[in-house]
Amino acid sequence: MNERDTVASIGIGAMIVFIALVLVAAVASAVIIQTGEKLQQNAQQTGSDTQQEIGGKISIIAVWVGDQTGGAEQITVVFETSAGSDVIPESTVLWNVVCDDGAATPVALYDEGDFGAATLLDAATAPTDDLFDQGAVYMIDLTVVNCMPATVGVEVMFLIMVEGGGTTYETLMFTSITEGDAIV
Repeated sequence: MNERDTVASIGIGAMIVFIALVLVAAVASAVIIQTGEKLQQNAQQTGSDTQQEIGGKISIIAVWVGDQTGGAEQITVVFETSAGSDVIPESTVLWNVVCDDGAATPVALYDEGDFGAATLLDAATAPTDDLFDQGAVYMIDLTVVNCMPATVGVEVMFLIMVEGGGTTYETLMFTSITEGDAIV
């Protein structure tokens, strides 16, 4: 009779240990699953942010000194949307040219505008009104009054910003101020 009581108490102890192990395993797996879900959400958000930043950006192909007559100095920019970009509305693309006045104590000057006057270069492609399409090449003349250098060797900062998208930064090096000479 005593022998049976001992075997029963060992069985109950083993059952308690087994249940405790199952509970610990359940808690551990819940923590692992929750951590995995959090990592997946972070990865999706990072991917979405990166796609928006890269997918809504302008790539500069060339920039040269444009028309220099009549006090309305220009630079000509040839560009396209960056790889993987969606269609970008013209109204969301803005530009800035930033420079200093060259004085001993420099003052920042700038010129700005939008890309609304851009023209499609490839006549074989049908233009989409007010949209920059992926794979199409465009050209625009930007009027630069404040930051057009009078001498060579001047560097100015050129920014193209897409609202809700990316920013393109380029340094324009004026090795020449003759119309048609490359500055990028």
